[in-house]
Amino acid sequence: MRGWIIFKETATLLKPETYEVERFMEEAKKQNIDLQVYSPDDFDLTVTMDGDRSILLKGERVPLPDFVMPRMGAGTTYFALAIIRHLERLGVYCVNSSHSIELVKDKLWAQQIMAQKNLPTPKTMLVKFPVNIDLVEQNIGFPVVVKTISGSQGSGVFLSRSRTEFIDLMQLIECTAKNVNIILQEFISNSHGRDLRVFTVGGRAIACFERRAAGDNFKANYSAGGSLHEALMTPEVEWLATQCSKEMGLDVAGIDLLYDQDHFKICEANSSPGFEGLEKVVDINIPREIFHYIRIRLGLFERSKLEEQEEVKPVPQAVKKTKKEKA
Repeated sequence: MRGWIIFKETATLLKPETYEVERFMEEAKKQNIDLQVYSPDDFDLTVTMDGDRSILLKGERVPLPDFVMPRMGAGTTYFALAIIRHLERLGVYCVNSSHSIELVKDKLWAQQIMAQKNLPTPKTMLVKFPVNIDLVEQNIGFPVVVKTISGSQGSGVFLSRSRTEFIDLMQLIECTAKNVNIILQEFISNSHGRDLRVFTVGGRAIACFERRAAGDNFKANYSAGGSLHEALMTPEVEWLATQCSKEMGLDVAGIDLLYDQDHFKICEANSSPGFEGLEKVVDINIPREIFHYIRIRLGLFERSKLEEQEEVKPVPQAVKKTKKEKA
């Protein structure tokens, strides 16, 4: 089995995904998978009708791989998406698809899809300058969460705690970046400084953990200094995560859930979820799970020798002590 990771570090990432890429390479070696890492800039795209199953890579025409894993998430550029679409057109299985990556990259579009499917989400509003402050207060209220349309690892997210603070922020944005696309979301107070991240593979929830913010920060992202704790995989949590993954068309996803009284709301979906912190607190091998699913999708049903030696562990159904607590 041959595969490519399409990956490029960007300055907007708080935590580069080098850990995840290295783990994929490590696991691929154990499973005798020929896995290579390339940047979108390594490719040249030429659209033809000759049916040639190859692509230009670093100036040379090379045969296509069995699968491709884009690992750029919200930082996926138009050029990178074009490369992924081109590979899909040539019959290469991409984890995830160009459509799903583009969908979850646009947070408003993703919210519209979830609302259409009757999945619980925070009330969301698209910003239009000049901002009608009274309309925002009537429909969303304060505090209000301000987000850029595209972003990951908690970047581009701000909590305006009052009407005055919100007015100041909107005036600043209007003066400096009027063309930026911004959404507003209701603030779910029960989830202040914490949320749940559910990792799904092939429509199956395989791990669940709670993220807690550092100090008084309302953002719980691990990449922003938050801590991780294994959490209960309730039927509601599992259903929300798997349904969200299904509606977004994501084969591999990180689904973020907000605490809302005794239930949850879906905050957003991630097409290139990190798992460094997850593997530290939950006894699970994420790359192995993903490679196992890819084999199934490609029709390679023979289990690798490594999987024969070690069965895939069941999803934890109750809170367990973290590795640190056990020590």
